Amino acid sequence: MIGVIGDYNAQNPTHIATTRALEVLPRETSFEWMATDELSGRARWLDGLDGFLVAPASPYRDTNAALEVIRSARERGVPLLGT
Repeated sequence: MIGVIGDYNAQNPTHIATTRALEVLPRETSFEWMATDELSGRARWLDGLDGFLVAPASPYRDTNAALEVIRSARERGVPLLGT
């Protein structure tokens, strides 16, 4: 599973395009948008993910939580793509 770090907004064209792009991943690869205001202090929950995409065009509700995920991914060697 790929965790998409960002606060999804159905009115944001970039978020719509990101979701559409991820929908063409192979069936065995899934993704989930992860709201930043729900991530703070949940590093253990992130352990089960195969990688992260830091969503573009996101004013994050909790920037520190997004940075925490980025730091955790880097420290653990988990694939991370950010814009």
